[in-house]
Amino acid sequence: MCGVSGAVVLMGPQLMARLNRTPPAPVVPGIPEPPAADGRLLGHFPYEQVRPDELIVVEPGIQLHVDAAEALDGMLRAAAAEGIDLRLLSGYRSHDLQESIFFDVASERNQTAEERAQVSAPPGYSEHSTGFAVDLGDGQAPETHLSTDFEQTRTFRWLQDNAARYHFVMSFPDGNSQGVSYEPWHWRFEGTADALRRFEAARRLARRPF
Repeated sequence: MCGVSGAVVLMGPQLMARLNRTPPAPVVPGIPEPPAADGRLLGHFPYEQVRPDELIVVEPGIQLHVDAAEALDGMLRAAAAEGIDLRLLSGYRSHDLQESIFFDVASERNQTAEERAQVSAPPGYSEHSTGFAVDLGDGQAPETHLSTDFEQTRTFRWLQDNAARYHFVMSFPDGNSQGVSYEPWHWRFEGTADALRRFEAARRLARRPF
């Protein structure tokens, strides 16, 4: 084995099983419903939290996985060169922050967990915790930030035509298989093996026919 004592080489089915492995689906206190057989909780897949040493500050108060940050920088530059005011609104969120966003806002709005999950992931189930997910907006139309009206902007149309070149895809298109509300502003980076591994369960579900 090339002189490496004790090394284990994964091949074929073993390797695919490792790549397709979904993180353990945590039970979330405050949500009585258990995760589904495929790991989803109220439509959302579980996601491991990115390691701190893989994060980089891209804007004041916003961090991303270093790989996503590099790709996003290229996309922002390309958009600016074409007169598009593409803005980064949000990036990495810790599980603790996601817990506050989910439960505190649900309490303020008198929402049930099921209602809240239509627009926000439970803690432990947010793509933002990977460091690969971003919320994007149009600097010339701030009134459309985090709104479905974002789809009416030049920036959104530019993303539709160009985001794939930088390995960004919209996570929750209209009528998505996860049953999550349409979020034209929410995109995830899939440009590395690590990113693909993390999102494989969601990608696999999206490929299934309805």
